[in-house]
Amino acid sequence: MKNQRGNEPAKKRRDTDRESGHNGQSDSAGQFESDSPAKHGGFSEFFRIFSAATAKAMGSKWAFILALTIIAGWAACGPVFHFSDTWQLVINTGTTIVTFLMVFLIQNTQNRDAKAIHLKLDELIRAHHGARNAMVDLEELSDEKLDSMQREFQAMRKKADARLDRVNDERQSRQSVGGAPDASDESLPDEVRSDHPSGRH
Repeated sequence: MKNQRGNEPAKKRRDTDRESGHNGQSDSAGQFESDSPAKHGGFSEFFRIFSAATAKAMGSKWAFILALTIIAGWAACGPVFHFSDTWQLVINTGTTIVTFLMVFLIQNTQNRDAKAIHLKLDELIRAHHGARNAMVDLEELSDEKLDSMQREFQAMRKKADARLDRVNDERQSRQSVGGAPDASDESLPDEVRSDHPSGRH
């Protein structure tokens, strides 16, 4: 009886550890859900939802049909109002206001989409073993640093092209002396196949 009682606390501890270990992943996975702005509310969340819904609605075919219907109705009313200045002012004012407001709504949606894409790319770079972590959060760098990295990749491309041209010249020289043409790029160096876009698989 003493041994059974002595083992009960240890068994409870093991059960607690298993439960905490099982829920560890769900807790870490739900970190974003707990920090989600949807649970905080406020005007920012309302504006986000309203911007996304408006941008989605304005990009549908029904919105285009509605716009055409309004334009057709406005044009049909022209003879009734004798094509007066007021008749022209109505469509000019309406389209100006709608366009002005849509700029902010669509820009908000595009900013969120661009930020989400950048975060996804940053996560892929961080998780990939061979990628450089310096490429994370690249959009925050200055224009000078971005131009420097662009020149770096351009130099890599030029080196790959030069190596590929050299290999092609060697292949043509072998063919000119009666050698059998290569059926694949197995004779290319590994660095050429990995660096040059045409040599990627």
